[in-house]
Amino acid sequence: MTPLHAAPPPLSASAAVSSSAPPLLLAKSYHPKAAASCSLAVTAATPSRKAFLACPDHSPAAGRSLAPARSAPASSPALISAVQDLYEFMCSGPLVDRIGYTRERIAESIDRWLWCGSQVSRLFRLDELRLSHAEKARIYHFYIPVFLWCEDQVADHRSKYNEGDEIPPLVIGVSAPQGSGKTTLVFALDYLFRVSGRNSATLSIDDFYLTAAEQGKLRETHAGNSLLEFRGNAGSHDLQFSVETLESLIKLTKEGMKMKVPRYDKSAFGGRGDRADPSTWPEVEGPTEVVLFEGWMLGFKPLPNEVVTAVDPQLEVVNKNLGAYYDAWDRFIESWIVIKIKEPNCVFQWRLQAEVAMRADGKAGMSDEEVMDFVSRYLPAYHAYLPTLYKEGPNGSKKDHLLVIDIDEERTPISGS
Repeated sequence: MTPLHAAPPPLSASAAVSSSAPPLLLAKSYHPKAAASCSLAVTAATPSRKAFLACPDHSPAAGRSLAPARSAPASSPALISAVQDLYEFMCSGPLVDRIGYTRERIAESIDRWLWCGSQVSRLFRLDELRLSHAEKARIYHFYIPVFLWCEDQVADHRSKYNEGDEIPPLVIGVSAPQGSGKTTLVFALDYLFRVSGRNSATLSIDDFYLTAAEQGKLRETHAGNSLLEFRGNAGSHDLQFSVETLESLIKLTKEGMKMKVPRYDKSAFGGRGDRADPSTWPEVEGPTEVVLFEGWMLGFKPLPNEVVTAVDPQLEVVNKNLGAYYDAWDRFIESWIVIKIKEPNCVFQWRLQAEVAMRADGKAGMSDEEVMDFVSRYLPAYHAYLPTLYKEGPNGSKKDHLLVIDIDEERTPISGS
């Protein structure tokens, strides 16, 4: 079977620590089995993609201008000390236990951690030798641990097939409230898979929203229900389109197979949005090994009517619509990442920051008042469905294939309850 990991460029970490570090830090060959806020001035590569750190232009022309990664002599005392300090920082992360790692396993795979850190730093145009504490936490406490967990999930998925089998990609669902950083996490994960030599694809539930015209018809059908007046809640997605897209993606098992995946233009119609023109959709090539599927309401389960109507009577129809979402979305997802927040009301501030960044990038965005109105249409669903999501896990999830990440109001991973 083809190994999961493409060999990364040689690193000097092992040599740097071999002469003076304790035995724990003598790095071995990597094997998949063996916090403050960041900048929010962002641009997005595609209409439905926003970023948490600043996402630069990674077009081929821009890529040629990337400065080469810097290196220090392997015997440099400063490098030895820096690697030792970074190792301790890695071990202190709140996700280490949750992804099944120990200090020993981090030491064994430290070259992989450092290589991933270098790649993510380049992706976000950061100086990997001079990271702020917030940037270092974002990379080594969040993006890299989650990526390594995803790699293990892919390895487990592929181990269930025989040599020569056509292996469908693993679909990993990322469920998190709006503005919590899920889209940028997916952006980083997708990049790491690709530079590791693995074809991946990304999707958002946003990409399956009804077109602006269809949303208008939905608004007329449910006149007076503010939860279905605009995009967002269950009922405002094209579920048949979702099924067709996901079924086509998981069939991309051979080299030479290609398909375009949909995107949603959030800036259309003054920020109310519309499905992007198909000519702008990105193309995915087979064999695809992983599909990263993110959304604010992925994994929500229908609840008894008396529960949801106690939150907001308008949720009754939304709750009824939610019954069809398992077959359209959740049944395709084998592994889950859930980003857990303490207070749904912080979504307003996060959404406002995203809209400010969109406007700063020259795109049409909602005003502050429109953001408040927009988010108010999501809050009832958060208050109704998040407690069950956090207590029971997403619809159809299994414990060994579920990673829960608690974050604070600054969107920094923290130790959970």
